[in-house]
Amino acid sequence: MYHTRTQKSFFRSVNAIFGKVGRTALEEVTLQLVFLKCIPALLFGLESMRLSKSEMKSLDLSFNRLLMKLFKTTNVSIINNCRLYFNTKSLSGLLLKRQEKKLVAKNCSDNFWGKICACTVD
Repeated sequence: MYHTRTQKSFFRSVNAIFGKVGRTALEEVTLQLVFLKCIPALLFGLESMRLSKSEMKSLDLSFNRLLMKLFKTTNVSIINNCRLYFNTKSLSGLLLKRQEKKLVAKNCSDNFWGKICACTVD
């Protein structure tokens, strides 16, 4: 499976951020750092792979563990409320969006008019 080494790298970079900022930084700052530095390493290249449901759940579980550590709770309903408050999507949702972008970009580049108008998806 892909995720063993990737998840280790993800948690290593998350722990490095926690080691630098400790508990002094606001949760939103720490979360922003994680999204800038750690999430790309976890999702790198996955948009070109077909992941099973269990692999997608494992991906989401990695992110949920980070949130549990950040908000010092294991209560899933609290984590879900924090996700709503901080407007964070699941990693599987982010991955699906990246796959969709890649597919649209490929379709645009294969299409003559797509090449001319340089399609993009937000």
